[in-house]
Amino acid sequence: MVRGFISGDRDAVSTLVSVKGIAMELVHEMTYHALLRAPLAIGDGPFGTRMFFEAIEGKLEGPRIRGQFVGAGGDWLLAGADGFGRLDVRGQIETDDGAFVYLQYFGVLEMNDRMQAAMANAGSTEFSDQYFRITPRFETGDSRYWWLNQSVFVGEGRLYPGFGVEYRVHRLT
Repeated sequence: MVRGFISGDRDAVSTLVSVKGIAMELVHEMTYHALLRAPLAIGDGPFGTRMFFEAIEGKLEGPRIRGQFVGAGGDWLLAGADGFGRLDVRGQIETDDGAFVYLQYFGVLEMNDRMQAAMANAGSTEFSDQYFRITPRFETGDSRYWWLNQSVFVGEGRLYPGFGVEYRVHRLT
């Protein structure tokens, strides 16, 4: 029996799900920001229009982790004919205490009028302006952060001025 659900309706959000007696909650773990270069248009291909957005800097902050993005990384976005972009993002984080964490996520981005205008002008959107969801996966060999390897995460995104992205990331309990 489902007592609650996470709805596609942006005005009705529930953070508690109960299925057959198993309760799950979303716990905010981090917020991160990244600045991106203007997209490299790879062009139309068999699966849609591919663009690459190189991440040039970024930071991550949360109650249990803080750090900076290091090395190469970016988003290999695939824009589909259905008006949605499929994200394919990879990067590395160096925590403030010297650990290294690999980050990868897939996601879905609604390419509505607000999103397209913000992208064209290096502007911003609000979290509620579009459907912009991600499923981050973290990998690290540092035992202080093994909880990242052993958890499922979801996030919501938005654009912020200067050609940047911001994500609020939650751990599913």
